[in-house]
Amino acid sequence: MTELQRLREAFRAALDLPADQPVDDLRYQDNEKWDSLAHMSLVAAIEDEFSVMIDTDDVINMSSFTEAVRILGKYGVDVK
Repeated sequence: MTELQRLREAFRAALDLPADQPVDDLRYQDNEKWDSLAHMSLVAAIEDEFSVMIDTDDVINMSSFTEAVRILGKYGVDVK
């Protein structure tokens, strides 16, 4: 499984989305399931999946799937 697939799965699991739902265009609060509580679950899922600790500024700035890809890149995770 690629890092991109792993990230997609983390998003689906944390946001309780169907396994076949596209997530690449997801944005915070555009999806009713992505609220502040789900956001923290998502951050925890990403940290666990990729063995990283995301700093507070990045947690706040993680406003979309695309931004999560960028943020993971800062931590040495090459999401392709």
